[in-house]
Amino acid sequence: MEKKIGLVGFSLYLCLTFALGEYYSKTRPFTPKQQVVTNLHFFFHDTLTAPNPSAVLVAKPTLTGGDKDSSPSPFGSLFALDDPLTIRPDPKSKKIGNARGMYVSSGKHVPTLTMYVDFGFTAGKFNGSSIAVFSRNTITEKEREVAVVGGRGRFRMARGVGQLNTYYVNLTSGDAIVEYNVTLYHY
Repeated sequence: MEKKIGLVGFSLYLCLTFALGEYYSKTRPFTPKQQVVTNLHFFFHDTLTAPNPSAVLVAKPTLTGGDKDSSPSPFGSLFALDDPLTIRPDPKSKKIGNARGMYVSSGKHVPTLTMYVDFGFTAGKFNGSSIAVFSRNTITEKEREVAVVGGRGRFRMARGVGQLNTYYVNLTSGDAIVEYNVTLYHY
């Protein structure tokens, strides 16, 4: 009996502790920092073929007809990527980072990718910083835009837009080189 009362008492103590405890710190006024604009220009190399691909098919649907589709990225396909970023379209030009994440083929009638990608920079003054893109990418359009929804390091609290231009694409293999012109607003 004493054990039950002790257990109930301890449980009540824990409940009160959690109920009365605060999960946040004291509120303080927001003091905005000076917002800056940064423009980035780089090339994204997405390679699905070759002995060392930078993007691989993770899942391919069978219910959507994706198993019968001959395109490199049939509707519903999920890819993981670790694509190099360079300063020029030549794959052997100076590497400045990697684009890591996933994209899914989300267009049933118009080839479209939905991208969840972190563009991490490993060289220059933005070494250790990254930007996050979460956006639709209609790959058949030569010029298109994607949304930058965040960042870290020098790009903390970033938001902006990337203007994409397809520099090269192999429609059979899916290999592509895409030029990125990114405008960022950050603190």
